[in-house]
Amino acid sequence: MKIAYISTYPPRECGLATFNNNLIKAITANFENQSLMETSMVIAMNNSDDVEEYNYPKEVKFVIRQNNQDDYIQAAKFINESDVDACILQHEFGIFGGESGIYVLPFINQIEKPIISILHTILNAPTYLQKSIIKEIAKRSAKIVVMSNKAVNFLQDIYQISKDKIQVIEHGVPDLEAPTVNPIKQIEELKNKKILLTFGLISRNKGLETVVKALPAIVANHPDVVYVVLGNTHPGVVKNSGEEYRDYLKQLAADLNVSKHLIFMNRFVEEEELIDYLTAADIYVTPYFNEAQITSGTLSYAVGAGAAVVSTPYWHAQELLDNNRGRLFNFKDDVGLANIVNQLLEHPDKLKALKRNAYQYGLNLRWPKIGKSFIDVIEKAAKHPDYSDKILRQIIDRSLIPEFDLSYVKRLTDDTGIFQHAKFGIPNRKEGYCIDDNSRALIMALMSYQEDKNPDALNLLPVYLSYIHDLQLDNGNFRNFTSFSRQFLDEEGSDDSFGRTVWALGYLINASPNRSYTEFGYELFFKSVQHFKNLTHLRGICNAITGVSYYLKTHPYDERILAELNTLTTKLISSYQNTKDEEWHWFEDHLTYDNAIFPLALFHSAEITGNEEVLKIAHESLSYLEKITFSLSTVNPVGNNGWHIRGNSVTPMYDQQAIEIMAMVLMYHQAYVVTRESEYMKKMFTSYLWFLGENSLRIPLYDSDTKGCADGLQSGGVNRNQGAESTLAYLISHLTVLKAVKYENQLNGLKKEVKLITIDK
Repeated sequence: MKIAYISTYPPRECGLATFNNNLIKAITANFENQSLMETSMVIAMNNSDDVEEYNYPKEVKFVIRQNNQDDYIQAAKFINESDVDACILQHEFGIFGGESGIYVLPFINQIEKPIISILHTILNAPTYLQKSIIKEIAKRSAKIVVMSNKAVNFLQDIYQISKDKIQVIEHGVPDLEAPTVNPIKQIEELKNKKILLTFGLISRNKGLETVVKALPAIVANHPDVVYVVLGNTHPGVVKNSGEEYRDYLKQLAADLNVSKHLIFMNRFVEEEELIDYLTAADIYVTPYFNEAQITSGTLSYAVGAGAAVVSTPYWHAQELLDNNRGRLFNFKDDVGLANIVNQLLEHPDKLKALKRNAYQYGLNLRWPKIGKSFIDVIEKAAKHPDYSDKILRQIIDRSLIPEFDLSYVKRLTDDTGIFQHAKFGIPNRKEGYCIDDNSRALIMALMSYQEDKNPDALNLLPVYLSYIHDLQLDNGNFRNFTSFSRQFLDEEGSDDSFGRTVWALGYLINASPNRSYTEFGYELFFKSVQHFKNLTHLRGICNAITGVSYYLKTHPYDERILAELNTLTTKLISSYQNTKDEEWHWFEDHLTYDNAIFPLALFHSAEITGNEEVLKIAHESLSYLEKITFSLSTVNPVGNNGWHIRGNSVTPMYDQQAIEIMAMVLMYHQAYVVTRESEYMKKMFTSYLWFLGENSLRIPLYDSDTKGCADGLQSGGVNRNQGAESTLAYLISHLTVLKAVKYENQLNGLKKEVKLITIDK
């Protein structure tokens, strides 16, 4: 078996690097007659752009620069082409690039080997992005390894990860015993002293000042006590603040007249020397400031060495020091700490009991045993990789789709209309309303009512219709923007907004829940027809074609409107024919936003007219758009950050917008309606899954907490604002998928009936 380890690695000074190095040695020790080079390769994470920053040993085969996205792509390719059987990913927020380390998600999704992920930090109050990252790592991993039972509870309750996917393997400790003659006791400063010890990289969150503040009360009873702080200042702290924290501790000790009792060993020590310090210490102290520490390697080492540990009650300490393996004091409670230390020093039998209990428990934490536990997990993952997730993604299954929920749309809607924008999931009233979003909202509400006669959707219809009515002008066009105080903000809207409104009105006439709404829709629709001749922008024409086509589904013999459809379609076809060449099959010299509405409009027009030339161009343009926006099985719509320009081979990846995906979902659905080719149904569903995390960053944009949708997919994460456009784009896509699934089920049922009738005959 050969394993790829993805983590930081020595000589980088980092707790994760040390853990990774120890884990590799522990696993290798269980393979007889095999060297570390034969069983392991390391993919090392660098925190700078300099790949030569560290003098890595030979087992490091690839270096990923934290913020270089291309490195992740090349590393995944390197792993896939290697002979490794599985990967072990060490995860800690801060070692991977992008917001909250989001670059890890597309990276692991490209790896074709089984992955076992070790989570070193599990937050009980994660941000939306942090929660999404952990959930996606779990989804992609064959097994998630954590080091405490509390971590299991967090993953189940907060992150909704199945217990079957989680394995508890405690933090390993060195397989070393205390020396017969301890050299630490011979250090001049420590001779004949009672030693309190803390070790590890120093930073403010370690709470060392609590121990310094406790020293006067301890020294008053035990003047031979010294407090040894062993370890360098954290490199990140040195970079930003120098030795400010260490200097503060020295000054604090001076102010309390205990400077002689505070000793700094400002250096990194190897494990053999660390064990000497731990076994020389009378009491080991971890005075962290808050409970949010799910794993502590230093605490595990202290217990493994049989030290008497006194600690604040952070999560790992509560669990590891249970059953009289240590003592706890409250956060920042120097008085409580002093009382416990004095009590233990005055009662050697209690001190020995703590050390004995810790030592016995620590025997189970020795690295060789921990390595064997990991091998058991890896062997199962390598022999029985879990492909169920990938298979499920290809199946249109209602269980993969979140429950439809209008609560967020209701929050965005008042008695005027739906607000354009939101700050996170809170309506931003200052930005007011627009007819674009109220038209989309009308379509969504109609689709929702069609799906299951949703009464909330029915109640929303008059709000959106009233807004559209208020903004229509005498010439048939519409204004677009309105302030929160209901003041009109423009004289006329754009061709885009006009076309979207015609789309909504056509859909209303085709799908109205009652005659009253139909008649209202007729009035607005026919008033708008006079403006059709003024349309020049292609997206406005596309939107209008779609709306007119919905009208003609209800009134197929209306010659006047059919003539309008042909005129609009001719404009679009002419633009395509004048622009295309052998390499470029598009309607303009660039692909910008809402691109899929072009073939969508032509598929609608072809359904009504039966025009073969229109259908041919619909297929050609769809295929061309696919060529640009589909990467393997993932949709990557043209990003708003630059557009795709004719003659430019590079397509901007980000900022990806939700309306692009809505248009693609609708396009594939309409292509399926016209052609009955099942491939379009699959691609429709694949496009929809973009909202749920099947995208280039492997992060969902649909927020299951707010029931809204993020405004965009950016290179480093998602735009967490959840405006009307993106949320309606998600809901319309969702309802389109439900409609398609229902239709497919009905079609399959009909096929079965026909087959049974045929057999019977």
